[in-house]
Amino acid sequence: MSTFAVILSGCGFLDGAEIHESVTTLLAIERSGSRWIAYAPDAAQADVVNHSKKQPSPGESRNILHESARIVRGRIEPTTALDAAKVDGVILPGGFGVAKNLCNFASAGADATARPEIVQFLRAMHSSRKPIGAICIAPALVAIAFRGTDVHPKLTIGNDAGTAAALESMGSKHAACEVSDCIVDETNRIVTTPAYMLATCVSEAAPGIEALVREVIRLARK
Repeated sequence: MSTFAVILSGCGFLDGAEIHESVTTLLAIERSGSRWIAYAPDAAQADVVNHSKKQPSPGESRNILHESARIVRGRIEPTTALDAAKVDGVILPGGFGVAKNLCNFASAGADATARPEIVQFLRAMHSSRKPIGAICIAPALVAIAFRGTDVHPKLTIGNDAGTAAALESMGSKHAACEVSDCIVDETNRIVTTPAYMLATCVSEAAPGIEALVREVIRLARK
């Protein structure tokens, strides 16, 4: 049975992991007969957003790991426990938490940095020829992880020109993609899909995510 790491960034699309993307990923992994292990940083979120008002909650603090645990019913480990030898692939759901909590792409753009343990893990996965899947804005984290190396991933965030330009300035190659599809970089074994970069509801986001999971599993077994 294949095992896949799923890296979360909180709970809620405005300050953490996108819940629809996360649950669809977990469901697709399980339906394939594989298993997942969830991870998140044991650290404070960059900010907290009231999702009913879509406004910041000044003075409020939440822990990324604790919030991510809500999505996976408490079955979660800190990102410091990530180990490429223990999994067959990794998938990163999107949400602004990726760009705020796993890296600072939301504020720094092409100059962003990411959490060192995640960068180290993604590079170890690539070196081990184990597939990486990134959903929605998560391809930006992949671009950051491989910036300055001889790895130039082919990625998609849909068709947003500004974000695509930022990824390309970091050395990645952007490809436009429909919401129901995914982009497969066979050479680097990286799969990406736009999801809520383009989707307006879960039924629009799900087909592309399910396609991504299938491709990640295929590459893991290849």
